[in-house]
Amino acid sequence: MSATEAAGLVFETVIGLEVHAELATRTKLFCGCPNRYGAPPNSAVCPVCLGLPGVLPVPNRRAVELLILAGRALGCEIARLSKFDRKNYFYPDMPKNFQTSQYDMPLAEHGALEFEVGSRVHRVRIHRIHLEEDAGKSVHVAEGRQDVAGRLGDSDYTLVDYNRAGVPLLEIVSEPDLRAPEEAAAYLEALRDLLRWLEVSDCKMEEGSLRCDANVSLRARGSLELGTKVEIKNMNSFRSVSSALAFEVVRQREVLERGDRVVQETRTWDEERGVTVSMRGKEHAHDYRYFPEPDLAVLVVDRQWLDQVDASIPELPAARARRYRQDPGLTPAQASWMTSSRSQADFFEAAGGTLEVATWMANELSRLARESGIDLAQGRLRPQALAEVLALVNRGTISNKGGRELLEHLFREGGEPAELVERLGLAQISGEDALQEEVLAVLQDHPQAVEEFRSGKDKALNVLVGQLMKRTRGRANPQVARRLLAQAALRGEEG
Repeated sequence: MSATEAAGLVFETVIGLEVHAELATRTKLFCGCPNRYGAPPNSAVCPVCLGLPGVLPVPNRRAVELLILAGRALGCEIARLSKFDRKNYFYPDMPKNFQTSQYDMPLAEHGALEFEVGSRVHRVRIHRIHLEEDAGKSVHVAEGRQDVAGRLGDSDYTLVDYNRAGVPLLEIVSEPDLRAPEEAAAYLEALRDLLRWLEVSDCKMEEGSLRCDANVSLRARGSLELGTKVEIKNMNSFRSVSSALAFEVVRQREVLERGDRVVQETRTWDEERGVTVSMRGKEHAHDYRYFPEPDLAVLVVDRQWLDQVDASIPELPAARARRYRQDPGLTPAQASWMTSSRSQADFFEAAGGTLEVATWMANELSRLARESGIDLAQGRLRPQALAEVLALVNRGTISNKGGRELLEHLFREGGEPAELVERLGLAQISGEDALQEEVLAVLQDHPQAVEEFRSGKDKALNVLVGQLMKRTRGRANPQVARRLLAQAALRGEEG
């Protein structure tokens, strides 16, 4: 295509994602080594996951079940017969010089994931989900900074930690149905939320338990033929995925508009520079010389096993969000936020599942979780305690401000709401006799506001109420305080 021809075209972006999620199993895929993040380097290894001669792998049944669980939730067809294959390539972090994966007989195929971008619902088809083992981790070290991981080009040597080698991975391959970088990031977030909901994976990108490679190409709008695709690696956050794809779309468009051809290759995302960088030519399937794993038998998924997994599938987030919109009447945004994690949705229901509970969770508890850096489920606040706090507020025992203070204490320290109200002195003052002395003091201290209120400036009463709340440390009942102040000021009791 010449530069003149390309200049008159409108290009369409085509994106497909390959997502790897480490499974939440106790042990690795083919051995009994613990699947545990953060262990000392090379402490969770054995002859099997190190690929020493003569060892025999044994498949982890729970890993297979978790894949089936994810596949069923995504509407996939589950294969009754499946097998493992050897994917042959050499990297220093691959101790066997091959990866045990699946090639032509994956466990799950032909599903779909629906998600929202703005107000639009998108549907991305799932091409396949297969099971494979993870590689180890290369740590690039600059001399004099042995505890600091750097980039390969800036390093003096590389260390390899094989603790991760053999950890079970799901690879979820989408069809090329995404049309924009922000769609890709939203798809990835929705997939993460679903896998967390199912407790298939913790999906912590910062720990490497969720990783994403993207295939991106451009084609003339309206064309059915795919363009030359480029694979992008090393994207370790949702923002990185969006930024890397946005850069690559611009880069490829500029290549095509010059009349050049896009090269099929693998590129890496350089976060610091904000660019993709060429790594190598893109491999094809035949380059890996796949062949059936001779040490593992064919996997058979019978009806009974499939029924057992089906029975364990919880109500999925989309279904629960629909239920929350109907009853108790949450807005779409509230329902989406409430079902962003299963623990959060369970907390909501255990606390009463009302619109009031949703409002306090979204406003107060989300703030506390954000400020403390811990998840709601990790705080010390029990759902029943939240319900008790709201009951105290609704009865007028404590004010809204007192309720917020009480919740903060319960979230950080735990305890019983009724006992804390007494110990922290949060009980609201509603009795007229108890407030009368403070009312007179406020009127005497703020004669100008009193005069303004008498002359018809209603906002001056807000000043007086604020001063009374200050004197009572927020414990005065605002409605009672407002009424008493207005009556006393009009009667001229400040003198």
